[in-house]
Amino acid sequence: MRSVVALALLATSAAAAPSKGYNTGHGASKLNVQVGDRPYYLVNNMDDGPLKEKLQSCSEGPFKTSNFVVSHRGAALQFPEHTVEGLTAARRQGAGILECDVAFTKDKKLVCRHAQCDLHTTTNILNTTLGAKCTTPFKPAADGQPAEAKCCTSDITQAEFKTLCAKMDGSNPNGTTVEEYMDGTPYFRTDLYATCGTVMTLEEYIKIVDGYGLQFTPELKTPEVPMPFDGYTQEQYAQDLINTFKKHKIHPSRVWAQSFLPADIFYWIKNEPAFGRQAVYLDERVDTPEGYVNATASIPELARRGVKVMAPPFFALTKVNARGKIVPSEYALATKKAGMDIITWSFERSGWLNQGGDYYYQYVRDVINNDGDMYTVLDVLAQQVKIKGLFSDWPATVTYYANCFGL
Repeated sequence: MRSVVALALLATSAAAAPSKGYNTGHGASKLNVQVGDRPYYLVNNMDDGPLKEKLQSCSEGPFKTSNFVVSHRGAALQFPEHTVEGLTAARRQGAGILECDVAFTKDKKLVCRHAQCDLHTTTNILNTTLGAKCTTPFKPAADGQPAEAKCCTSDITQAEFKTLCAKMDGSNPNGTTVEEYMDGTPYFRTDLYATCGTVMTLEEYIKIVDGYGLQFTPELKTPEVPMPFDGYTQEQYAQDLINTFKKHKIHPSRVWAQSFLPADIFYWIKNEPAFGRQAVYLDERVDTPEGYVNATASIPELARRGVKVMAPPFFALTKVNARGKIVPSEYALATKKAGMDIITWSFERSGWLNQGGDYYYQYVRDVINNDGDMYTVLDVLAQQVKIKGLFSDWPATVTYYANCFGL
């Protein structure tokens, strides 16, 4: 089993999980942004040409923080997502905007988690006494049926949530024990830094990022329980997110509130216009051909209603033209014509690209064949689509490009 040590450390009772601080500066007064080895690997892997030569010319930096670089769930390629450790890594890698996906607990407090009901794959909850409180407690694989579990932030209180250890997101559907089920980290990630990730509340995230002097992008996660939840309405949920930033006196210009639900975006535009003017509409309608067409057609109306920032997955922003070149898509052109900004997601979630990539490269898969083509696509997004920012699971990759091109 590849992560025996990590799993052994995760197998603690809820009451025993540590509540440690995390030294992010080690006494230094100035941040030294570091990009590590991965950008160099990708550049070396590129096909020869002007873009490769340009990126090679930037090999020695210096590198600095860039608001073009948006940390997606921290630094989730190698660190458990939505943890203090992940945020620390993302900052060190030069991300200027750090994300907290926001979910609510049983006592209606706000915490950082990618989905309301992902605790069974992103934390050690099943290996604690809190596992009994899950919506669906662990059921082992048996008789040809996969293992099953479903644990939601709304199953437990914020105080209980804070006792959990974060792990790399993943599960083994063939697991016959909790330990086997938890051992499901994707092949292109690692458990090396996943011994016990420090989970965060929204307030803790705000304090950390404010201490860094960086910008925020909180995403209001779509509830997976019926709303209202014990009297808690979607509108109150949306308002509570904003109220938390107000409580900490964070200027709206530093906050890029996100949601997949247009009603949340319209709520902020109407009720919190200072925050609503840069609210980010995460657009997953493009996932089907029909949805892509309808989403593209709707952009002028969204602009008329005050939406200023669109954020589709980056595959929707490019296509391959008749000459075999990657160019901006109809969606990208319509968004820019409407005078809207574009932030897109998510770099470094695809593993190897030598088989043409996955979801994020589906419209250009016929013209990519190696990991270095990540930068080929990024260059089109930055220079032709002219995106405002890019979410990445490993911000250093984007930081390298952003610094090279002065973004």
